[in-house]
Amino acid sequence: MRKLLVVLYTAFLIGANPGWADVAALRDGDMKKLALHDAPVTIPEVVLLDAEDGEHSLAEYRGKWVVLNFWATWCAPCRHEMPSLDRLQTAMPDLAVVPVATGRNAVEGIKRFFDEAQIKTLPILRDPKSELARGMAVMGLPVTVILNPEGQEVARLIGDAEWDSDSAKAVLGALMAGQ
Repeated sequence: MRKLLVVLYTAFLIGANPGWADVAALRDGDMKKLALHDAPVTIPEVVLLDAEDGEHSLAEYRGKWVVLNFWATWCAPCRHEMPSLDRLQTAMPDLAVVPVATGRNAVEGIKRFFDEAQIKTLPILRDPKSELARGMAVMGLPVTVILNPEGQEVARLIGDAEWDSDSAKAVLGALMAGQ
């Protein structure tokens, strides 16, 4: 009975959003964990810092689809998935892949990890006081959020994933095509 209710609820949510059924059908492998929202969610405006303490905002990415990844240098699953996020950025340059180191992450540690993992295309952005993470109810790491071109959250995946998988690229491509 519980399985039936979950299936019916999921079908209702997918049906509530035109086009979501097509996107949902593309989810395979790790992308099965991607939860598609029935309505876009506004996110807080928070100042993020780069490696030189320069101030940035997610508003800089308005007009683009964004894969916003919350991670930390001490998080093993985060470190495992970061290379796939880098490859995703290379494979889909019209998309903005934005990792945000959440909490206490020394710039030197981030740079060292990026060098070791050969991360070449992703920016170094930090949320040292976890203001963005708290404002978006990120309770653990990693968490990846998909933002539409208006800067609103439309989907969320809790845990790590292979972001350059065929399924991930198909899902993201379908979202981008359905603007």
